[in-house]
Amino acid sequence: MLDIRFATARNVSGAVAVVVPAADSSDDPAATRLAAVRASLARLKLGPADLDDITAFLLDVEHSGSAGTLHKLPRAGHRPDLLLFVGVGAGDEAGWRAAGAKLARAAGDEPTLTVLLPDDDVTPAAVRGLGEGLWLASYRFRLGAGEPPSLRRVTLVAARPAELEAGLAAAKVVAESTRLARDLTNMPSDEKTPAWFAKRVEKAAAGVAGLTVTVRDPKALAEQGFNAILAVGGGSTRGPRLVELSWRPRGARRHVVLVGKGITFDTGGICVKPLSGMKLMRKDMGGAAAVIGATLAAAALRLPVRITALAPLAENALGADSFRPGDVIRHYGGITSEIHNTDAEGRLVLGDAMAYAVRRLRPDTIIDLATLTGAQGVALGKRTAALYSHNDTLAKELAAAADTAGESVWRMPLHDDYTDALDSDVADIVNSTDVGAGSVMAALYLREFTGPLRDQWAHIDMSSSAWSDSADADLTKGATGWGVRTLLRWLETTA
Repeated sequence: MLDIRFATARNVSGAVAVVVPAADSSDDPAATRLAAVRASLARLKLGPADLDDITAFLLDVEHSGSAGTLHKLPRAGHRPDLLLFVGVGAGDEAGWRAAGAKLARAAGDEPTLTVLLPDDDVTPAAVRGLGEGLWLASYRFRLGAGEPPSLRRVTLVAARPAELEAGLAAAKVVAESTRLARDLTNMPSDEKTPAWFAKRVEKAAAGVAGLTVTVRDPKALAEQGFNAILAVGGGSTRGPRLVELSWRPRGARRHVVLVGKGITFDTGGICVKPLSGMKLMRKDMGGAAAVIGATLAAAALRLPVRITALAPLAENALGADSFRPGDVIRHYGGITSEIHNTDAEGRLVLGDAMAYAVRRLRPDTIIDLATLTGAQGVALGKRTAALYSHNDTLAKELAAAADTAGESVWRMPLHDDYTDALDSDVADIVNSTDVGAGSVMAALYLREFTGPLRDQWAHIDMSSSAWSDSADADLTKGATGWGVRTLLRWLETTA
Protein backbone atom coordinates (compact mmCIF):
# COMPACT_ATOMS: atom_id res chain seq x y z
CA MET A 1 0.00 0.00 0.00
CA LEU A 2 1.25 3.47 -0.89
CA ASP A 3 3.23 5.18 1.90
CA ILE A 4 1.84 8.68 2.58
CA ARG A 5 3.37 10.90 5.24
CA PHE A 6 3.69 14.56 6.26
CA ALA A 7 6.71 16.85 6.25
CA THR A 8 7.05 20.54 7.08
CA ALA A 9 9.71 21.38 4.49
CA ARG A 10 12.36 19.58 2.46
CA ASN A 11 14.65 19.85 -0.49
CA VAL A 12 12.84 18.02 -3.24
CA SER A 13 13.66 16.51 -6.59
CA GLY A 14 11.68 14.25 -8.88
CA ALA A 15 7.95 14.92 -9.13
CA VAL A 16 6.31 17.75 -7.20
CA ALA A 17 2.57 18.44 -7.22
CA VAL A 18 1.19 21.93 -6.77
CA VAL A 19 -2.47 22.54 -5.88
CA VAL A 20 -4.46 24.89 -8.11
CA PRO A 21 -7.77 26.27 -6.78
CA ALA A 22 -10.75 26.80 -9.07
CA ALA A 23 -12.13 30.15 -10.12
CA ASP A 24 -13.52 32.19 -7.27
CA SER A 25 -15.72 35.28 -7.07
CA SER A 26 -12.85 37.74 -7.49
CA ASP A 27 -12.63 40.08 -10.45
CA ASP A 28 -9.58 38.19 -11.78
CA PRO A 29 -9.84 34.48 -10.84
CA ALA A 30 -6.87 33.55 -13.03
CA ALA A 31 -4.69 35.95 -11.08
CA THR A 32 -5.98 34.46 -7.83
CA ARG A 33 -5.02 30.97 -9.00
CA LEU A 34 -1.56 32.09 -10.07
CA ALA A 35 -1.00 33.84 -6.75
CA ALA A 36 -1.90 30.65 -4.88
CA VAL A 37 0.47 28.60 -7.05
CA ARG A 38 3.35 31.05 -6.59
CA ALA A 39 2.79 31.02 -2.81
CA SER A 40 3.15 27.24 -2.78
CA LEU A 41 6.19 27.29 -5.06
CA ALA A 42 7.92 29.70 -2.68
CA ARG A 43 8.85 26.67 -0.60
CA LEU A 44 11.00 25.41 -3.46
CA LYS A 45 13.02 28.64 -3.48
CA LEU A 46 12.80 28.97 -7.25
CA GLY A 47 14.29 31.95 -9.00
CA PRO A 48 12.25 34.71 -10.64
CA ALA A 49 12.91 33.30 -14.12
CA ASP A 50 11.58 29.89 -13.08
CA LEU A 51 8.46 31.43 -11.59
CA ASP A 52 7.86 33.49 -14.71
CA ASP A 53 8.19 30.36 -16.90
CA ILE A 54 5.72 28.48 -14.71
CA THR A 55 3.27 31.37 -14.78
CA ALA A 56 3.49 31.49 -18.57
CA PHE A 57 2.92 27.74 -18.76
CA LEU A 58 -0.24 27.88 -16.63
CA LEU A 59 -1.60 30.75 -18.68
CA ASP A 60 -0.82 28.89 -21.89
CA VAL A 61 -2.61 25.67 -20.85
CA GLU A 62 -5.45 27.68 -19.29
CA HIS A 63 -5.49 25.61 -16.14
CA SER A 64 -8.98 26.09 -14.71
CA GLY A 65 -8.34 24.64 -11.27
CA SER A 66 -11.39 22.42 -11.63
CA ALA A 67 -11.33 19.23 -9.57
CA GLY A 68 -9.03 16.60 -11.04
CA THR A 69 -7.70 18.78 -13.88
CA LEU A 70 -3.96 18.15 -14.25
CA HIS A 71 -1.14 19.52 -16.38
CA LYS A 72 2.48 18.33 -16.38
CA LEU A 73 5.53 20.54 -16.78
CA PRO A 74 8.77 18.54 -17.34
CA ARG A 75 11.89 20.48 -16.36
CA ALA A 76 14.94 18.56 -17.52
CA GLY A 77 18.09 19.77 -15.79
CA HIS A 78 16.16 21.59 -13.06
CA ARG A 79 15.11 20.76 -9.53
CA PRO A 80 12.42 19.59 -9.33
CA ASP A 81 12.49 17.99 -12.76
CA LEU A 82 8.71 17.45 -13.02
CA LEU A 83 5.90 19.68 -11.80
CA LEU A 84 2.28 18.50 -11.69
CA PHE A 85 -0.40 21.16 -11.36
CA VAL A 86 -3.65 19.65 -10.11
CA GLY A 87 -6.99 21.32 -9.53
CA VAL A 88 -9.08 20.87 -6.38
CA GLY A 89 -12.15 22.78 -7.56
CA ALA A 90 -13.92 24.55 -4.72
CA GLY A 91 -11.59 22.86 -2.24
CA ASP A 92 -14.23 20.57 -0.76
CA GLU A 93 -13.48 16.96 0.13
CA ALA A 94 -14.71 15.68 -3.24
CA GLY A 95 -12.39 18.05 -5.07
CA TRP A 96 -9.40 16.94 -3.04
CA ARG A 97 -10.34 13.28 -3.59
CA ALA A 98 -10.44 13.85 -7.35
CA ALA A 99 -7.04 15.54 -7.16
CA GLY A 100 -5.54 12.64 -5.21
CA ALA A 101 -6.84 10.09 -7.69
CA LYS A 102 -5.50 12.07 -10.63
CA LEU A 103 -2.07 12.41 -9.03
CA ALA A 104 -1.88 8.67 -8.33
CA ARG A 105 -2.40 7.98 -12.03
CA ALA A 106 -0.28 10.84 -13.37
CA ALA A 107 2.87 10.16 -11.35
CA GLY A 108 3.96 7.74 -14.09
CA ASP A 109 7.31 6.11 -13.44
CA GLU A 110 8.15 8.37 -10.51
CA PRO A 111 8.78 6.36 -7.30
CA THR A 112 8.12 9.38 -5.08
CA LEU A 113 5.83 12.39 -5.21
CA THR A 114 5.82 15.52 -3.07
CA VAL A 115 2.55 17.44 -2.75
CA LEU A 116 2.81 21.09 -1.70
CA LEU A 117 -0.29 21.86 0.37
CA PRO A 118 -1.38 25.49 0.61
CA ASP A 119 -0.85 27.14 3.98
CA ASP A 120 -4.48 28.25 4.08
CA ASP A 121 -7.79 26.51 3.48
CA VAL A 122 -6.48 22.98 4.03
CA THR A 123 -8.61 21.08 6.52
CA PRO A 124 -8.50 17.53 7.88
CA ALA A 125 -11.47 16.77 5.60
CA ALA A 126 -9.48 17.98 2.59
CA VAL A 127 -6.54 15.77 3.53
CA ARG A 128 -8.92 12.87 4.06
CA GLY A 129 -10.20 13.33 0.53
CA LEU A 130 -6.68 13.64 -0.88
CA GLY A 131 -5.51 10.51 0.95
CA GLU A 132 -8.54 8.48 -0.13
CA GLY A 133 -8.00 9.48 -3.74
CA LEU A 134 -4.30 8.59 -3.66
CA TRP A 135 -4.74 5.27 -1.91
CA LEU A 136 -7.81 4.07 -3.80
CA ALA A 137 -6.61 5.05 -7.29
CA SER A 138 -3.23 3.37 -6.65
CA TYR A 139 -4.89 0.05 -5.73
CA ARG A 140 -3.86 -3.01 -7.77
CA PHE A 141 -5.01 -6.64 -7.50
CA ARG A 142 -2.43 -9.17 -8.61
CA LEU A 143 -2.14 -12.91 -8.05
CA GLY A 144 0.86 -13.33 -10.32
CA ALA A 145 4.27 -11.70 -10.37
CA GLY A 146 3.25 -8.60 -12.29
CA GLU A 147 5.09 -5.31 -11.95
CA PRO A 148 4.00 -3.33 -8.87
CA PRO A 149 3.05 0.33 -9.30
CA SER A 150 6.08 2.62 -9.59
CA LEU A 151 4.79 5.20 -7.11
CA ARG A 152 5.76 4.07 -3.62
CA ARG A 153 5.78 7.16 -1.42
CA VAL A 154 3.93 10.48 -1.26
CA THR A 155 5.08 13.29 1.01
CA LEU A 156 2.59 16.00 1.96
CA VAL A 157 4.35 19.26 2.73
CA ALA A 158 2.24 21.31 5.14
CA ALA A 159 2.90 24.25 7.41
CA ARG A 160 0.98 22.68 10.33
CA PRO A 161 0.88 18.92 9.77
CA ALA A 162 -0.22 18.11 13.32
CA GLU A 163 -3.57 19.75 12.61
CA LEU A 164 -4.11 17.51 9.58
CA GLU A 165 -2.97 14.11 10.86
CA ALA A 166 -6.49 13.04 11.85
CA GLY A 167 -7.70 13.46 8.27
CA LEU A 168 -4.91 11.32 6.86
CA ALA A 169 -5.42 8.66 9.56
CA ALA A 170 -9.14 8.42 8.72
CA ALA A 171 -8.33 8.20 5.01
CA LYS A 172 -5.97 5.30 5.66
CA VAL A 173 -8.64 3.36 7.57
CA VAL A 174 -11.17 3.96 4.79
CA ALA A 175 -8.68 2.95 2.11
CA GLU A 176 -7.53 -0.19 3.89
CA SER A 177 -11.09 -1.39 4.43
CA THR A 178 -12.17 -0.56 0.89
CA ARG A 179 -9.08 -2.25 -0.53
CA LEU A 180 -9.88 -5.35 1.55
CA ALA A 181 -13.42 -5.39 0.12
CA ARG A 182 -11.93 -5.07 -3.38
CA ASP A 183 -9.48 -7.91 -2.68
CA LEU A 184 -12.28 -10.17 -1.46
CA THR A 185 -14.45 -9.39 -4.46
CA ASN A 186 -11.65 -9.65 -7.04
CA MET A 187 -10.49 -13.04 -5.77
CA PRO A 188 -11.33 -15.78 -8.31
CA SER A 189 -13.96 -18.20 -7.10
CA ASP A 190 -11.80 -21.31 -7.48
CA GLU A 191 -10.17 -20.10 -4.26
CA LYS A 192 -12.94 -17.94 -2.82
CA THR A 193 -15.12 -20.50 -1.09
CA PRO A 194 -17.45 -19.64 1.77
CA ALA A 195 -14.93 -21.20 4.17
CA TRP A 196 -12.09 -19.14 2.65
CA PHE A 197 -14.09 -15.92 3.04
CA ALA A 198 -14.87 -16.75 6.67
CA LYS A 199 -11.18 -17.34 7.42
CA ARG A 200 -10.26 -14.00 5.86
CA VAL A 201 -12.73 -12.26 8.16
CA GLU A 202 -11.33 -14.06 11.19
CA LYS A 203 -7.80 -13.05 10.20
CA ALA A 204 -8.77 -9.41 9.64
CA ALA A 205 -10.57 -9.19 13.01
CA ALA A 206 -7.91 -11.04 15.03
CA GLY A 207 -6.48 -9.03 17.86
CA VAL A 208 -8.81 -6.04 17.50
CA ALA A 209 -10.28 -5.26 20.91
CA GLY A 210 -14.07 -5.23 20.85
CA LEU A 211 -14.41 -7.37 17.71
CA THR A 212 -15.71 -10.93 17.78
CA VAL A 213 -16.38 -13.38 14.94
CA THR A 214 -18.80 -16.30 14.90
CA VAL A 215 -18.83 -18.66 11.91
CA ARG A 216 -21.69 -21.11 11.44
CA ASP A 217 -20.81 -24.13 9.30
CA PRO A 218 -23.39 -26.34 7.53
CA LYS A 219 -24.00 -28.40 10.66
CA ALA A 220 -24.71 -25.32 12.78
CA LEU A 221 -26.86 -23.83 10.02
CA ALA A 222 -28.96 -26.99 9.92
CA GLU A 223 -29.32 -27.17 13.69
CA GLN A 224 -30.44 -23.53 13.92
CA GLY A 225 -32.80 -23.49 10.95
CA PHE A 226 -30.98 -21.45 8.31
CA ASN A 227 -32.59 -23.52 5.60
CA ALA A 228 -32.39 -21.00 2.76
CA ILE A 229 -28.63 -20.61 3.11
CA LEU A 230 -28.34 -24.40 3.11
CA ALA A 231 -30.60 -24.74 0.06
CA VAL A 232 -28.68 -22.22 -2.02
CA GLY A 233 -25.38 -23.80 -1.08
CA GLY A 234 -26.63 -27.37 -1.41
CA GLY A 235 -25.50 -27.90 -5.00
CA SER A 236 -21.86 -27.14 -4.21
CA THR A 237 -19.29 -29.43 -2.63
CA ARG A 238 -18.03 -26.33 -0.82
CA GLY A 239 -20.54 -25.80 1.91
CA PRO A 240 -22.15 -22.51 3.00
CA ARG A 241 -21.32 -20.40 6.02
CA LEU A 242 -22.88 -17.57 8.01
CA VAL A 243 -20.31 -15.10 9.32
CA GLU A 244 -21.29 -12.83 12.20
CA LEU A 245 -18.80 -10.03 12.90
CA SER A 246 -19.63 -7.97 15.97
CA TRP A 247 -18.25 -4.64 17.18
CA ARG A 248 -19.44 -3.85 20.72
CA PRO A 249 -17.84 -0.73 22.17
CA ARG A 250 -18.57 0.23 25.73
CA GLY A 251 -21.28 2.80 26.15
CA ALA A 252 -22.84 2.27 22.73
CA ARG A 253 -26.49 3.31 22.79
CA ARG A 254 -27.43 2.26 19.29
CA HIS A 255 -27.22 -1.12 17.58
CA VAL A 256 -27.01 -1.36 13.80
CA VAL A 257 -27.11 -4.61 11.84
CA LEU A 258 -25.50 -4.68 8.40
CA VAL A 259 -26.37 -7.64 6.16
CA GLY A 260 -24.45 -8.36 2.97
CA LYS A 261 -25.18 -10.88 0.23
CA GLY A 262 -22.31 -13.34 0.01
CA ILE A 263 -22.71 -15.59 -3.04
CA THR A 264 -19.10 -16.56 -3.74
CA PHE A 265 -20.04 -17.69 -7.25
CA ASP A 266 -23.40 -17.78 -8.97
CA THR A 267 -24.07 -20.19 -11.81
CA GLY A 268 -27.78 -19.50 -11.49
CA GLY A 269 -28.25 -23.03 -10.19
CA ILE A 270 -30.64 -25.25 -12.15
CA CYS A 271 -31.93 -22.08 -13.85
CA VAL A 272 -28.42 -21.71 -15.21
CA LYS A 273 -27.10 -18.35 -16.40
CA PRO A 274 -25.72 -17.86 -19.91
CA LEU A 275 -21.95 -17.48 -20.17
CA SER A 276 -22.22 -13.72 -20.56
CA GLY A 277 -24.08 -13.49 -17.27
CA MET A 278 -21.68 -15.78 -15.42
CA LYS A 279 -18.28 -14.31 -16.25
CA LEU A 280 -18.18 -11.80 -13.40
CA MET A 281 -20.11 -13.79 -10.81
CA ARG A 282 -17.13 -13.80 -8.50
CA LYS A 283 -18.39 -10.30 -7.60
CA ASP A 284 -21.70 -11.63 -6.28
CA MET A 285 -20.45 -11.36 -2.71
CA GLY A 286 -19.71 -7.63 -2.99
CA GLY A 287 -22.36 -6.80 -0.40
CA ALA A 288 -20.81 -9.15 2.15
CA ALA A 289 -17.37 -7.66 1.47
CA ALA A 290 -18.77 -4.15 2.00
CA VAL A 291 -20.46 -4.80 5.35
CA ILE A 292 -17.38 -6.60 6.66
CA GLY A 293 -15.11 -3.78 5.49
CA ALA A 294 -17.31 -1.09 7.02
CA THR A 295 -17.45 -2.88 10.38
CA LEU A 296 -13.68 -3.36 10.48
CA ALA A 297 -13.25 0.34 9.68
CA ALA A 298 -15.70 1.35 12.41
CA ALA A 299 -13.72 -0.69 14.90
CA ALA A 300 -10.44 0.85 13.73
CA LEU A 301 -11.93 4.33 14.22
CA ARG A 302 -13.43 3.23 17.56
CA LEU A 303 -16.88 4.52 16.62
CA PRO A 304 -19.24 4.42 19.65
CA VAL A 305 -22.01 2.46 17.93
CA ARG A 306 -22.67 -1.26 18.23
CA ILE A 307 -22.50 -3.00 14.85
CA THR A 308 -23.25 -6.56 13.83
CA ALA A 309 -22.30 -7.53 10.29
CA LEU A 310 -23.94 -10.65 8.88
CA ALA A 311 -22.51 -12.30 5.77
CA PRO A 312 -24.56 -15.30 4.54
CA LEU A 313 -22.14 -17.13 2.23
CA ALA A 314 -22.93 -19.80 -0.35
CA GLU A 315 -21.88 -20.97 -3.78
CA ASN A 316 -24.92 -21.34 -6.04
CA ALA A 317 -23.82 -24.33 -8.12
CA LEU A 318 -25.37 -27.22 -10.02
CA GLY A 319 -25.24 -30.56 -8.29
CA ALA A 320 -27.21 -33.56 -7.15
CA ASP A 321 -28.46 -31.61 -4.13
CA SER A 322 -29.28 -28.35 -5.92
CA PHE A 323 -32.58 -26.76 -4.98
CA ARG A 324 -35.20 -26.69 -7.73
CA PRO A 325 -38.01 -24.53 -9.11
CA GLY A 326 -41.14 -25.56 -7.23
CA ASP A 327 -39.33 -26.27 -3.96
CA VAL A 328 -40.64 -24.62 -0.80
CA ILE A 329 -38.03 -23.43 1.69
CA ARG A 330 -38.76 -22.59 5.31
CA HIS A 331 -36.54 -19.68 6.34
CA TYR A 332 -35.10 -18.98 9.74
CA GLY A 333 -38.07 -17.74 11.74
CA GLY A 334 -40.71 -19.62 9.74
CA ILE A 335 -41.52 -17.66 6.57
CA THR A 336 -41.79 -19.98 3.57
CA SER A 337 -40.66 -19.22 0.01
CA GLU A 338 -41.78 -21.01 -3.12
CA ILE A 339 -38.90 -21.16 -5.60
CA HIS A 340 -39.75 -19.84 -9.04
CA ASN A 341 -36.16 -19.15 -10.09
CA THR A 342 -32.98 -20.60 -8.60
CA ASP A 343 -31.11 -17.59 -10.01
CA ALA A 344 -32.95 -15.37 -7.54
CA GLU A 345 -30.88 -16.88 -4.74
CA GLY A 346 -29.39 -13.78 -3.11
CA ARG A 347 -32.67 -12.68 -1.60
CA LEU A 348 -33.08 -16.17 -0.12
CA VAL A 349 -29.85 -16.09 1.90
CA LEU A 350 -30.50 -12.47 2.88
CA GLY A 351 -33.95 -13.48 4.12
CA ASP A 352 -32.45 -15.99 6.53
CA ALA A 353 -29.90 -13.51 7.84
CA MET A 354 -32.40 -10.66 8.17
CA ALA A 355 -34.92 -12.83 9.99
CA TYR A 356 -32.18 -13.89 12.42
CA ALA A 357 -31.19 -10.26 12.97
CA VAL A 358 -34.77 -9.20 13.72
CA ARG A 359 -35.57 -12.13 16.00
CA ARG A 360 -32.30 -12.59 17.89
CA LEU A 361 -30.26 -9.40 17.64
CA ARG A 362 -33.11 -6.87 17.93
CA PRO A 363 -31.22 -3.92 16.42
CA ASP A 364 -32.37 -0.33 16.17
CA THR A 365 -31.66 -0.24 12.42
CA ILE A 366 -31.02 -2.87 9.77
CA ILE A 367 -29.36 -2.14 6.41
CA ASP A 368 -28.69 -4.73 3.74
CA LEU A 369 -26.38 -4.43 0.74
CA ALA A 370 -26.55 -6.80 -2.20
CA THR A 371 -25.45 -7.31 -5.78
CA LEU A 372 -29.02 -8.37 -6.19
CA THR A 373 -30.48 -7.63 -9.63
CA GLY A 374 -29.48 -6.76 -13.16
CA ALA A 375 -32.49 -4.45 -13.16
CA GLN A 376 -30.60 -2.04 -10.89
CA GLY A 377 -28.02 -1.45 -13.60
CA VAL A 378 -30.71 -1.06 -16.27
CA ALA A 379 -32.39 1.64 -14.20
CA LEU A 380 -29.39 3.49 -12.79
CA GLY A 381 -26.24 2.44 -14.64
CA LYS A 382 -22.82 1.57 -13.26
CA ARG A 383 -22.14 4.30 -10.72
CA THR A 384 -25.43 4.72 -8.85
CA ALA A 385 -26.93 2.15 -6.48
CA ALA A 386 -30.65 1.75 -5.81
CA LEU A 387 -31.78 2.72 -2.31
CA TYR A 388 -35.06 1.52 -0.77
CA SER A 389 -36.51 2.53 2.58
CA HIS A 390 -39.81 3.55 4.16
CA ASN A 391 -37.88 5.82 6.51
CA ASP A 392 -37.39 9.27 4.97
CA THR A 393 -34.80 10.30 7.54
CA LEU A 394 -32.74 7.14 7.12
CA ALA A 395 -32.91 7.40 3.33
CA LYS A 396 -31.74 11.04 3.40
CA GLU A 397 -28.92 10.19 5.80
CA LEU A 398 -27.67 7.36 3.61
CA ALA A 399 -27.90 9.47 0.46
CA ALA A 400 -25.93 12.26 2.13
CA ALA A 401 -23.34 9.77 3.39
CA ALA A 402 -22.92 8.33 -0.09
CA ASP A 403 -22.48 11.79 -1.59
CA THR A 404 -19.86 12.78 0.99
CA ALA A 405 -18.04 9.47 0.53
CA GLY A 406 -17.81 9.83 -3.24
CA GLU A 407 -20.38 7.14 -4.01
CA SER A 408 -23.95 7.57 -5.24
CA VAL A 409 -27.44 6.25 -4.51
CA TRP A 410 -30.89 7.04 -5.87
CA ARG A 411 -34.01 6.35 -3.85
CA MET A 412 -36.47 3.99 -5.50
CA PRO A 413 -40.14 3.29 -4.66
CA LEU A 414 -41.61 0.47 -2.59
CA HIS A 415 -45.08 0.22 -4.12
CA ASP A 416 -47.52 -1.73 -1.96
CA ASP A 417 -49.76 -2.41 -4.94
CA TYR A 418 -47.01 -4.63 -6.37
CA THR A 419 -47.02 -7.02 -3.41
CA ASP A 420 -49.78 -9.26 -4.77
CA ALA A 421 -47.24 -10.54 -7.29
CA LEU A 422 -45.37 -12.15 -4.38
CA ASP A 423 -48.35 -14.35 -3.45
CA SER A 424 -47.86 -18.11 -3.62
CA ASP A 425 -50.43 -20.91 -3.76
CA VAL A 426 -48.33 -23.17 -1.53
CA ALA A 427 -46.09 -20.86 0.53
CA ASP A 428 -46.03 -17.39 2.06
CA ILE A 429 -44.22 -15.75 -0.86
CA VAL A 430 -42.52 -16.55 -4.16
CA ASN A 431 -38.88 -15.67 -4.72
CA SER A 432 -39.29 -14.35 -8.28
CA THR A 433 -42.00 -12.81 -10.44
CA ASP A 434 -42.58 -11.96 -14.09
CA VAL A 435 -44.16 -8.54 -13.56
CA GLY A 436 -41.01 -6.49 -14.29
CA ALA A 437 -39.57 -3.89 -11.90
CA GLY A 438 -37.01 -6.52 -10.89
CA SER A 439 -35.10 -4.43 -8.37
CA VAL A 440 -38.31 -3.16 -6.76
CA MET A 441 -39.76 -6.67 -6.48
CA ALA A 442 -36.56 -7.96 -4.87
CA ALA A 443 -36.76 -5.16 -2.31
CA LEU A 444 -40.42 -5.95 -1.58
CA TYR A 445 -39.47 -9.59 -1.09
CA LEU A 446 -36.80 -8.65 1.46
CA ARG A 447 -39.24 -6.38 3.26
CA GLU A 448 -41.17 -9.50 4.30
CA PHE A 449 -38.28 -10.38 6.64
CA THR A 450 -38.06 -7.06 8.48
CA GLY A 451 -40.92 -7.69 10.92
CA PRO A 452 -41.25 -4.81 13.42
CA LEU A 453 -38.17 -3.14 11.88
CA ARG A 454 -39.93 -2.42 8.59
CA ASP A 455 -39.66 1.33 9.18
CA GLN A 456 -36.06 1.12 10.43
CA TRP A 457 -34.73 -0.78 7.42
CA ALA A 458 -32.93 0.20 4.24
CA HIS A 459 -31.98 -1.97 1.28
CA ILE A 460 -29.27 -1.02 -1.21
CA ASP A 461 -29.05 -2.89 -4.52
CA MET A 462 -25.50 -2.21 -5.77
CA SER A 463 -25.11 -4.93 -8.38
CA SER A 464 -23.60 -2.85 -11.18
CA SER A 465 -21.82 -0.45 -8.83
CA ALA A 466 -19.72 -3.28 -7.40
CA TRP A 467 -17.61 -3.53 -10.56
CA SER A 468 -15.87 -1.06 -12.84
CA ASP A 469 -14.97 -1.97 -16.42
CA SER A 470 -12.17 0.59 -16.52
CA ALA A 471 -10.19 2.94 -14.31
CA ASP A 472 -12.23 6.00 -13.42
CA ALA A 473 -11.32 8.62 -10.80
CA ASP A 474 -10.66 6.72 -7.55
CA LEU A 475 -11.85 3.42 -9.05
CA THR A 476 -9.55 0.91 -10.70
CA LYS A 477 -10.64 -1.73 -13.18
CA GLY A 478 -12.39 -4.56 -11.33
CA ALA A 479 -14.04 -4.59 -7.93
CA THR A 480 -14.90 -1.17 -6.50
CA GLY A 481 -15.52 -2.05 -2.85
CA TRP A 482 -18.74 -0.07 -3.22
CA GLY A 483 -20.56 0.54 0.03
CA VAL A 484 -17.69 0.52 2.53
CA ARG A 485 -17.32 4.28 2.32
CA THR A 486 -21.06 5.02 2.32
CA LEU A 487 -21.76 2.81 5.32
CA LEU A 488 -18.79 4.14 7.27
CA ARG A 489 -19.78 7.78 6.66
CA TRP A 490 -23.29 7.02 7.81
CA LEU A 491 -22.00 5.19 10.89
CA GLU A 492 -19.76 8.16 11.71
CA THR A 493 -22.72 10.53 11.68
CA THR A 494 -25.05 8.22 13.57
CA ALA A 495 -22.59 7.24 16.32
